[in-house]
Amino acid sequence: MQNKERWGSRIGVILAVMGSAIGLGNFLRFPGLAAKYEGGAFMIPYFIALLLLGLPIAWLEWSMGRYGGDKGYHSSPGIFRALWKRKGSPYFGFLGLLVPVGIYMYYVFIEALCLYYAYLYLVGGLPEFNALSGGTPFKDLFASATGSGADGSLFTGTHPILFFVLICFALNTGIIYRGLSRGIEIVTRVAIPVLFICAILVLVRVLSLGTPDPVNFPERNVLDGLGYMWNPEPRNKTFIESLLNAEMWMEAAGQVFFSLSVGFGVIITYSSYVRRNEDVVLSGTTSASGNIFAEVALGGLITIPAAFIFLGPAGISDSTFALGFETLPQVFQAMPVGNFFGFLWFFLLFLAAITSSLSMLQPAIAFFEEGLGLERKTSVTFLGLITLIGTGFVAYFSLGNKGLGYMDFWVGTFAIYLLAMLQVLVGGWFFGADRAIEEANRGSYLKLPKWVGFIWKYVSPAFLIVIFVLWIQQELPKKLDALGSDVTMQLTVTFLVVLSAFFIILISAALRRWRKQEKEDL
Repeated sequence: MQNKERWGSRIGVILAVMGSAIGLGNFLRFPGLAAKYEGGAFMIPYFIALLLLGLPIAWLEWSMGRYGGDKGYHSSPGIFRALWKRKGSPYFGFLGLLVPVGIYMYYVFIEALCLYYAYLYLVGGLPEFNALSGGTPFKDLFASATGSGADGSLFTGTHPILFFVLICFALNTGIIYRGLSRGIEIVTRVAIPVLFICAILVLVRVLSLGTPDPVNFPERNVLDGLGYMWNPEPRNKTFIESLLNAEMWMEAAGQVFFSLSVGFGVIITYSSYVRRNEDVVLSGTTSASGNIFAEVALGGLITIPAAFIFLGPAGISDSTFALGFETLPQVFQAMPVGNFFGFLWFFLLFLAAITSSLSMLQPAIAFFEEGLGLERKTSVTFLGLITLIGTGFVAYFSLGNKGLGYMDFWVGTFAIYLLAMLQVLVGGWFFGADRAIEEANRGSYLKLPKWVGFIWKYVSPAFLIVIFVLWIQQELPKKLDALGSDVTMQLTVTFLVVLSAFFIILISAALRRWRKQEKEDL
């Protein structure tokens, strides 16, 4: 098997991986979770998960991917086959296809929502801010845009969000069709710097707000807004009670996965296209640092203080999407020159979303090409049809945004944990921690010490297992109740099971093809 594509440069692959990870999770999910768990209490499990899971697993994925690329594989099933010399090992790689494709199915809907809101700010289509309205006009706008009032409501009459979904599908498809260096790399080289410029402009504006209403709300100021995010003083529980919340630890670890794109099956694919002696440790560290900066220093410092200043603590206690699409539009409308900064905010969200979306398509396309022998044009078309069905499912089951929420839970949280655990076992145990360290250090200026192998082999798996078991005890009964009574939940699980079976069948076909090629090469 021959490597057919390569990244054009090291900075190209770093920006591409950074683009895959810098997404809506940095600017919406992270601030939303920090607000949900009352600010600073969330930051402790977040940074622990970053050090024990995020960075080590990111390094492991970079080294696993490069090793698989040396063997001619660029997808999880193929790379697992190269790393784990067992007959059925490629079948476990279905998770490396299910996770990015499943996330893309609802992610592109949110991408379209960001573009739609940017358009509304550009044309002045947002409601006026009214402190006495309780944010009702903005909640109504979000409900109308997402069709959360009833299932199927987006498919009755004319809803602009579907038009923007089609625009995003067309953009993503056109870019991914051009390949790595001529498509993804070119876009991320432009989009990531523009994204950072937009974010810094909005951040400077937020930090310069001071105390907008010192007479009526002197406590609503920038410093107190920053304190809400960083001070570990939960207001409804003791500090210890908050730290014993297994769901918070699981969501913190899940957020780290979102932040760094670990457990997605993306890094392992992207790194398979680097050159044989590429410095994967430095590349992995650089891309991870950029993502954490975007998340904590930009996303968190923009969203939480801005909402706190204008709406107080109650205004930032909403869910992730409510914070992003209901609360922040109120903030920008209340802010001087708010239309301009509102446009910048949602435009940078769109840029973050599109660079992430592109990365979610590449693992499956790589598999279709190397496993089924399809040309890129055919692979892109095939995957486009599959994901369009999934996005249609999410858009149709829009009551209370349940379709999106359930997909996010099962794929964006549950399946990511399974894939992360699988990758740690494959890299740390089946391939071997010592071999993985040696592979990572080949060609690297920064050398990983031996104790990183200990983290891969023992600490990361133990951390994942403990959180997962605690979460099952705490949350599984609720999910099983919903699975027994909620039709949308039942359909979501059925859809994902069918999609998983579909990928497993394709992997079986790919295995036959690979074995045939190997016999012919003898």
